[in-house]
Amino acid sequence: MTTIASFLIAFTLSAANVALPEIAFEFGLDPVELGWVQASYLLASVVILVPAGRIADIKGRKKVFLAGLLTFALSSLTFLFPISKAVMFVARIAQGAGGAMIVGTAVAMLTSVFPLKERGKVLGVNTGAVYVGISMGPFLGGVLTQNCGWRSVFLLNVPLAMLAFFLTVLVVRQEWADALGSRFDLLGSITYGTSLALVVYGISLISSSFSTNASLFEVAYGAIAPLSLGVIFMLSFVFLESKSESPVLDVRLFRSNIVFAFCSFAALINYSATYAITFLLSLYLQLVKGLGPQMTGLLLVSNPIVQATLSPFAGSLSDKMSPRILSTVGMAVTALGLVLFAFLDYESSVMFIALNLAFIGLGFSLFSSPNTNALMGSVDRKSFGVASSILATMRQLGMIMSTFIAAAIITLYIGPIEISDAPRSSLMSGISWSFVVSSTLCFIGVIFSFAGVRRDRPNRD
Repeated sequence: MTTIASFLIAFTLSAANVALPEIAFEFGLDPVELGWVQASYLLASVVILVPAGRIADIKGRKKVFLAGLLTFALSSLTFLFPISKAVMFVARIAQGAGGAMIVGTAVAMLTSVFPLKERGKVLGVNTGAVYVGISMGPFLGGVLTQNCGWRSVFLLNVPLAMLAFFLTVLVVRQEWADALGSRFDLLGSITYGTSLALVVYGISLISSSFSTNASLFEVAYGAIAPLSLGVIFMLSFVFLESKSESPVLDVRLFRSNIVFAFCSFAALINYSATYAITFLLSLYLQLVKGLGPQMTGLLLVSNPIVQATLSPFAGSLSDKMSPRILSTVGMAVTALGLVLFAFLDYESSVMFIALNLAFIGLGFSLFSSPNTNALMGSVDRKSFGVASSILATMRQLGMIMSTFIAAAIITLYIGPIEISDAPRSSLMSGISWSFVVSSTLCFIGVIFSFAGVRRDRPNRD
């Protein structure tokens, strides 16, 4: 059930990218609004993840998991009907909330069921399902959009979500609520969500400002208010949670649990460095190399296919040897692959691109499952839900950061024009420097991975 749900969330996010042009045409969206079709989902997911994880620890992980599936299915069903632009955004926000409840509990449920010696294997299978969803998303999303309309991409979620819902109800008899009886910190949850929303909004303003001729001062001035307020709310949240007897997020975990802290930040950096790879290569292959969408999709699929194939093996291997070694090697391999992409030019072969994508897929497989295994193994059972949610939050924040970083760098080089009209030389420079920044982030991530992911942790079972 959790594997189906993990596939579903990854597939939806991936497939929606293919449907974006049709969505823009139907609702008359400008580029900024179109970007928020995905960003609204991610932001809602980030805001809900940690509170959902805490509620799951208190009330029961299966209950929250089922509520997430139902919310996701009903919000997806909205697209069956003629809707306005405003309703579309509300539906995407609801999808993000439902997705947060699913991903925030799926890993925690798996961790609760399986003993330590088998945990890496099952987490690897779950990670593999995510990459299968990512792999199938662009291809199947394109087929559905072309033959059945863009709404079919979201409507496919309904039967899959309900299948996982009924399987969970019928098969899973056990409930997990290791923090049963604890108080839910509503004030902390509101402060947390507000801080993240303001910070992400401020960063998005910086990114979108590069599409104008605004000066550096004007860019900073426009973003300073939401960013400052976001930081104030975040500091207030840390203060409140450090004093709370039942915090929504035990910030003391980051101070007292070095493994947890470094694994979390390693995940954030990894996704900040890698999520925009598909976006950047799609621009390069179609606008620089002149390839068609179908050939582009076939090339890009080599990365997630390798991830889907190798993640279960990497997870199983992390049960037998040090996750520190595996995850650090994986991050280093990914960083090297990003460095190679920084040297792309007009003559780079498609074979090189496919092989390097597979190489990066190998690196990500070696990093992701072992890093997850180490992080979940570093906390007590009563904190599984929060730990799972923090990991998912880091992943989603990394996705948002990666998107904004790449968009800002590209726009900085091509200026305030439509990307399809950009000179190839300017676009090529923006893509290359985006990979330079991504690889630098990844090398920083190697440090966090090496420092935090270790096998010599106490047995939490």
